[in-house]
Amino acid sequence: MYQPPHFREDRIDVQHALIAAHPLGLLITSGPGGLQANPAPFLIDAGASERGTLRAHLARANPQLAELAAVSECLVVFQGPQHYISPSLYPTKQETGKVVPTWNYITVHAWGTPRVMDNAAWLRQQIDDLTRHNERGQRAPWNVSDAPDTFIAAQIKGIVGVEIPIARIEGKWKVSQNRTAADQQGVAAGLRGLGSEADMLANEVAARGKAH
Repeated sequence: MYQPPHFREDRIDVQHALIAAHPLGLLITSGPGGLQANPAPFLIDAGASERGTLRAHLARANPQLAELAAVSECLVVFQGPQHYISPSLYPTKQETGKVVPTWNYITVHAWGTPRVMDNAAWLRQQIDDLTRHNERGQRAPWNVSDAPDTFIAAQIKGIVGVEIPIARIEGKWKVSQNRTAADQQGVAAGLRGLGSEADMLANEVAARGKAH
């Protein structure tokens, strides 16, 4: 990933937090069948390996499972908040006119050797953990045990797990760090109120800005 120094985010706890907050990763393989990509919700287990381990599951019929069993490395891309940035948000536009549009975004890329986990106990733990993670905050959280055991057992037969100890991980927080303090303040103010993703980006611009 292209990473100018001012956009780099190397703190692993910050990278892991992004994964936990935006768990739908794009799982990418390049194997005998060519390039394949599938979105899947992931869990990050920070303590399972040096850089953390990703866990997910795919439908048993998904052809990418054969690729995962054949390759020595895969890539998972996690996309955080993102938004178009108009030049009209920069005070510099009024001063010099020398501004162009851009896009602010946050992303984490993780590489590792995948392990296919075709084990009912592993899969039950995975769906229990994944459900608890994503049901948190619901007024009446749903639990896997709310469904009949025979139904869940049948559903588990239709999925296969994937475990990826992270060998390399990169974070990129492109949130106007290359702009002046005034422009950063203009971007943060312009993003607020445009929706949850824009508000999250506004907070990051303000937190990482020159005036902070």
